Formats: sequence, structure tokens, C-alpha cells
Amino acid sequence: MAQALVTPLIASGQFGAASIRAAVASEASCRRLAASGLEVSTNPGAAWACPVVVLAVKPQQLQAAASAAGGQGGLLISVLAGVRLQRLQELFPQWRCVRAVPNTPALVRSGLTGLAWGPGVEAGERTWVRQLFGQVGEVHELPEAQLDPFLALTSSGPAFVALVAEALADGAVAAGLPRALASHLAHRTLAGSAALLHQQELHPGQLKDMVGSPAGTTMAGIRQLERAGLRSALIEAVLAATERSRELG
Repeated sequence: MAQALVTPLIASGQFGAASIRAAVASEASCRRLAASGLEVSTNPGAAWACPVVVLAVKPQQLQAAASAAGGQGGLLISVLAGVRLQRLQELFPQWRCVRAVPNTPALVRSGLTGLAWGPGVEAGERTWVRQLFGQVGEVHELPEAQLDPFLALTSSGPAFVALVAEALADGAVAAGLPRALASHLAHRTLAGSAALLHQQELHPGQLKDMVGSPAGTTMAGIRQLERAGLRSALIEAVLAATERSRELG
């Protein structure tokens, strides 16, 4: 995720690769990132001299990252799932902390990011952070309490959508389409439907009614989805992901 954020900064010319330092866990990651011109090290303290740090470690590596941070302070942007601003401020007392929840479509600049501000983050810094995440998608500023459901919908949601895409393709294969074609059509159907909902600002029920004709194929399929509890299953998936995010915090 950190690389997905940094790449547009370099591509836009806002920063040269040489002005960005990265600290990574493995030599393999070090070699891969160094090929893009970044200054990369496996020394965890290498990035902490920078005035802005994007913290994208595993949750179990958080304490080690805090030990390497030093006391000079600056702006810290955390993309760690479930880690609260209060916890960040306890571990990084010299830093002004931002909690960010980006999702994986940021990799193709179609992401969604939720932001919550810690104490002391200045107006100019907020503008810069908005611009940083705005390069990879939409940005939403939220009370921190709303970041857990935001994460459940936008960060876990792509996995739920992927499961739906896979199931639709499996159904088409079962009905006689070749696998490659079925997968392509499932992906394009989801993408086209999402674009239609978004661009025409349709309620999902409107799109359903546009497609479903009396006693037709769509309504036959919807009846089966309702029997199987698809709607309830998706609601419960978002609620379960929200609760898990709160537990992680």
C-alpha cells in the first residue's frame, strides 16, 4: 500500500525518487524497490529522519517500529488496520498522527480512503495528506469511530466482491461457457453495473427494476438469491468485518 501511494508522487513529478526513503523487512523487497530508484534499506530506523512517514508495517511489527522511531517527530500517517489514534500517540508521542484506511483499488487509482486526524495536525498538513490519497482515489474525512465500518465496507469489500465475481463465473461455466470467457464477462458485468450505479446515481433497487422483467430470467435468478440468503450474508459479512476491526484496535 505504501508503494501504491508513493508511485503516483514520483510519476507526477512532485517528488524525485531520491527524496523518498523506504525501510523494508527483507532483502528481496529492498532489491525490488531499489530498482525503481528509491533509497531503500532493511534498517528500520532509515526512514525516521524524514519529516513525513507512512507507516505500513504488520500490526505485530508496530512495537519494533516505535522503538526505531526516535524522538525528532514529524507527521506520521498510519495505514495499519484497527490501530487507534490513541495507541499511535502513545507509541509515537513526538509525532502528529493521522489514521488512514485506504483500500486495494488504490493500486489502479480507483481507491477509497478514510482519514481521521490526531491532535496537532495542522491545516497545511491535512491538505497535503488529502492530496496524497487523492492521487489514488476518493478521500473521506470521518470521525475515528466510523473508520471500522468504513474499513469493513471498502477494505474488506473488494474480497466480498471478488467472491461474487468468482461465483458468477462458476455459474456461467456450469451453464456451458468456457472458463476464461466466463471470468472476463463476470468482471465486466460487475464493473459496468458499478459504473452505471455511480454515474447515473441510481439506487440499487432502480437498477434491479430496470433489468428485471415480469416472469423473466432475472427475477427467476433473484428469487433463488433471496432463497439462499445472499442479501443477509453480505450484511452479516460487513458487520463481522467491522467487529473484527474493533477487536484489532
